[in-house]
Amino acid sequence: MPRPHRPPLSEAQEDYLKQVLLLGGSRAGTYRLEETQPVSTQALAQEMQVKPASVTGMLKKLSEMGLVVYEAYRGVRLTEAGYRVALEVLRHHRLLETYLHQALGYGWEEVHAEAERLEHHISEALEARIAEWLGHPSHDPHGDAIPSADLKLPDTLPSQRLSTLAHGSRGTVARVATQDQDALNLFAHLGLRPGAEVELLEHSREGSRVRVGKERYLLPQSLAQVLWVHLEVKSYV
Repeated sequence: MPRPHRPPLSEAQEDYLKQVLLLGGSRAGTYRLEETQPVSTQALAQEMQVKPASVTGMLKKLSEMGLVVYEAYRGVRLTEAGYRVALEVLRHHRLLETYLHQALGYGWEEVHAEAERLEHHISEALEARIAEWLGHPSHDPHGDAIPSADLKLPDTLPSQRLSTLAHGSRGTVARVATQDQDALNLFAHLGLRPGAEVELLEHSREGSRVRVGKERYLLPQSLAQVLWVHLEVKSYV
């Protein structure tokens, strides 16, 4: 079923809406509208690599269009209409990442930049063809959820940052929440992709020590914070 018609937006406007969603949900790792947090102008400026004054100007325009709720010094949140636009762009992006990875053999560290260039330009028809070829995946190569064709987020197992786990915790990698190529190459080298089993041995000043298979590694704090783990459910039977 075709999506409801929406006014055409510029690439920059779509990018802002997508980033408000991603930043608003990054702390808790959830991107359902009611669970996202307000995003500061400074955080958006840093992410978009523009001056805060430019962000303020854009947010005022998006507010006038009914796509965000913006209050100076209190941050910005998406409206329901803005949220749907953000989910649509996110669906394009993550389907493209998955297609580039599975069909064209791109490494998971390469797909983000390519998807950023293409996400604003694919039609609903092409989006549907890609999704069908892939078998309608629910998650991309990094473990990030792909919104469905009707812009619903799939059910996802609860997960926590590795940096917050208690010593001895075991589970499977759910998401690798970074697009840094060096970090992704390192995670791949260590076998820390979505679905990999991992055990948290200890936290220390140097970082988080983990066991992956028979190997032990020390992850710096910056990497432990972007690795999300679904904890193993203990059985007492």
